[in-house]
Amino acid sequence: MMSDYHSYLITSLDLHSVDLEEFKYGGTNITAFRLVDPEKPEIQRVVRDWIYGEQRYGRKLDMGQSTNKDNLTFIKTETALMYDAVHLFAKALHDLDTSQQIDIKPLSCESVDTWPHGYSLINYMKIVEMSGLTGVIKFDHQGFRTDFVLDIIELNSKEGLKKIGTWNSTEGVNFTRTYGDVYTQIVESLQNKTFIVTTILSSPYCMRKDSSEKLTGNAQFEGYSVDLIHEISRILGFNYTFRLVPDGRYGSMNRETKEWDGMMKELLDQKADLAIADLTITYDREQAVDFTMPFMNLGISILYRKPIKQPPNLFSFLSPLSLDVWIYMATAYLGVSVLLFILARFSPYEWENPHPCNTQSEVLENEFTLLNSLWFTIGSLMQQGSDIAPKAVSTRMVAGIWWFFTLIMISSYTANLAAFLTVERMDSPIESAEDLAKQTKIKYGALRGGSTAAFFRDSNFSTYQRMWSFMEAARPTVFTSSNVEGVERVVKGRGSYAFLMESTSIEYVIERNCELTQVGGLLDSKGYGIAMPPNSPYRTAISGAILKLQEEGKLHILKTRWWKEKRGGGSCRDETSKSSSAANELGLANVGGVFVVLMGGMGVACVIAVCEFVWKSRKVAVEERKQKSSGKPICEGFTDLH
Repeated sequence: MMSDYHSYLITSLDLHSVDLEEFKYGGTNITAFRLVDPEKPEIQRVVRDWIYGEQRYGRKLDMGQSTNKDNLTFIKTETALMYDAVHLFAKALHDLDTSQQIDIKPLSCESVDTWPHGYSLINYMKIVEMSGLTGVIKFDHQGFRTDFVLDIIELNSKEGLKKIGTWNSTEGVNFTRTYGDVYTQIVESLQNKTFIVTTILSSPYCMRKDSSEKLTGNAQFEGYSVDLIHEISRILGFNYTFRLVPDGRYGSMNRETKEWDGMMKELLDQKADLAIADLTITYDREQAVDFTMPFMNLGISILYRKPIKQPPNLFSFLSPLSLDVWIYMATAYLGVSVLLFILARFSPYEWENPHPCNTQSEVLENEFTLLNSLWFTIGSLMQQGSDIAPKAVSTRMVAGIWWFFTLIMISSYTANLAAFLTVERMDSPIESAEDLAKQTKIKYGALRGGSTAAFFRDSNFSTYQRMWSFMEAARPTVFTSSNVEGVERVVKGRGSYAFLMESTSIEYVIERNCELTQVGGLLDSKGYGIAMPPNSPYRTAISGAILKLQEEGKLHILKTRWWKEKRGGGSCRDETSKSSSAANELGLANVGGVFVVLMGGMGVACVIAVCEFVWKSRKVAVEERKQKSSGKPICEGFTDLH
């Protein structure tokens, strides 16, 4: 009962007369009141005069020894009150004697006669004010003492009993020590103190060391929490001993029995002084124990398998434009070609004499046949052009607008083509918590009894309420006994299970398991803190040490060390960098469709060439038969070919 988490208020006014050497270093808060301040010079002078006066008559007055080295003697409150009472009586009697003639006559205890000056003496005592060993002596009209001051004293390990404030009947309590004095006293009490630190095995916060030798004590653990406690102890100067929580739980309250388990129970039972792990600061836990300021901020997110990469589409070069746009472009191509053909027929400036030397020729020729119009527009669309050029203003207007159209469309296509050919497309069935809530095929769960499960259980948001109902009703259960079990279930589920856990733990997992990823953003915002028993005096000091580590960047260094460097961290980061650098390289699967179009076009051209040859050969054969039947020479039948 003499630990740091107990406080005692001593009602006796003579605590300064008790030897408190055995209680100074226990850390217990011992507070008391005193009416007599043994350090006051007038009190020490009276005590010394009293001792020396007795020594003159050969008597020794044993006043005892005080716990304060500067004060070698002390006086009890009752003795000081008696001393002041005698002085008050003497002063009142002196004042009464100067104001009137006092007659002293013997009185019998059996008689009813009273001393005639008794009431006058009492009245003089009520109105007299004087300063004594117990402070200002003053009475009210009823004879009760008023305006006296009590010192508030507290026991500390360095100075023993120390005055920290005063109390009087008019102003109440007035503490005279500053916040800096309190903080300094707490830090001094931490020197060479040994704390019992309860924790739980959870990567990367606390893990057992890989060693061929048998390790004991603190040497058998390593991790972020271990390093954090070491840095705090280096600042504040205390020692520590790690102990694993017996039931392996973080701490949740039984709704029926109102009892806590896990690390919370260890603190409430005062079996541990600190609890450090990935322990979330929640409202219920804050009501039961004290937390330092958060040393890490985080939120709930979703752990899921990485989505399957989509194989490149053979005709992915068509992807930059939608099907509708391709149809509209084909329609515009045909429409512009036909319009160009019609306008060229209407315009007289498109008709030319095929024989410039014969100015009298009545035959006129137009280059923009239907096939030539189609060839002109397709050449412009492919950014190649043709030997045919419009001459009339109307046809040139059509050509110019068509060139502007092709400029915009080809530029847009080229700009979008790079993204569609280089960016890897992922096929993920879920992108957020809303996607999880809308479906039932993919199961999802959380750590049983943890703060994540409590978040969904107590949430008033409809989506999270629906998710909690789904998790509770799922059979077999979707809750796990540890985060490791949840991660393994995600890996083995191959897309059929998602695990809800803290974002920092997800970051640690996906740095080492390249099959997993974080889906969506943070569902809430919270922090990890170091827990202590309620009303712990060391909360402010440890919070100050955490703030100092944060300002120095030590917390970021520790997180980088245990998330990205130690225990296989950073393995997936190399893969990511390789994949990002390889994303600009196009494989045959990305551009294979272009080769297919090329070979298809060549094949169609060959087929057309064969058809043209067959058609012309058939036409020549028909002409030959006509020539034979008419009796003309056969060579004349080939003049057309010549």
